[in-house]
Amino acid sequence: MPALRLRVETARLPFSAPFRIAGHVFEEQEVVLVTLDDGVQQGRGEASGVFYLDDDAAHMVSVIEARRRDIEGGTDRDALQQLLPAGGARNALDCALWELEARRANRPVWEMAGLAPPRALTTTFTLGAEDPEVMAEGARRYAQARALKLKLTGETALDLARVKAVREARPDAWIGVDANQGYRSEQLPALIAGLVDLRVALVEQPLARGHESELQGFKSPLPLVADESCLALADVAGLVGRFSMVNIKLDKCGGLTEALAMARAARSLGLGVMVGNMVGSSLAMAPAFLVGQLCDVVDLDGPTFLAQDRTPGVTYSQGTIWCDEQVWGRQGRRTS
Repeated sequence: MPALRLRVETARLPFSAPFRIAGHVFEEQEVVLVTLDDGVQQGRGEASGVFYLDDDAAHMVSVIEARRRDIEGGTDRDALQQLLPAGGARNALDCALWELEARRANRPVWEMAGLAPPRALTTTFTLGAEDPEVMAEGARRYAQARALKLKLTGETALDLARVKAVREARPDAWIGVDANQGYRSEQLPALIAGLVDLRVALVEQPLARGHESELQGFKSPLPLVADESCLALADVAGLVGRFSMVNIKLDKCGGLTEALAMARAARSLGLGVMVGNMVGSSLAMAPAFLVGQLCDVVDLDGPTFLAQDRTPGVTYSQGTIWCDEQVWGRQGRRTS
């Protein structure tokens, strides 16, 4: 591998409005931007990290800088899997290496990854945990959305009121809910019974990470999705019998390379597959969009929370997301 020049930057992406989930309110996302340049071509990657693992921008930068000599010496994607642990730092570098490799080979990333030509994907649009009437109004604003994901906070009566308000506002929409670890196991029967009545399609991460064993043998009429309970490929096998589906996020698992492996491993174990995102720009959505080609559920609305996305960016139309190669992975020579 030829030597590389590594550039590492951080950027703050302000939200257009505060966003609330169980235990947290977000007003901006700080991201790490990585560029790898071989003098002829360059590849880029963006990572947000994982807030509940303290994997913030400062941590990601420190992880990358600690391995700068190895990276600039000419690491490739296979070597990177051993060089860095799963997390945002590896995600940014892995995605940059995919784009760099695609440009060197003059081939699209999807083809290199063994995927069919990409298609537009139906994506969920997320409503933060607010008062029921506020969430209902938000659902009405998402008039073109086919699928909605609602954030819950672990308060059963209030959460069901939130879902009821959204269902009344959007009787036509697919609805999933995300508890973000906010519930205890003894609360689940009442919650899920109410969600069934409201025609909810799935429940994401009801219990805290580390409490997965409490779901063993629990008979849920709704699919349970592992998010915080499944960070990387090594976690997938342990989900069987506890969850029905895994939510893959590149910032958790450390990039497109492992995300594709997770999707294929989950399928082989009879698990459904979902792709999600920590909020970021279209540069972060682009590789996740390719993972979405293998998924049952797609949740790639991150740029819609930003006051301003990058240009060119992903396109949202009639409830779908489309990502052109000009956003990331485009064939061509470097521009700077």
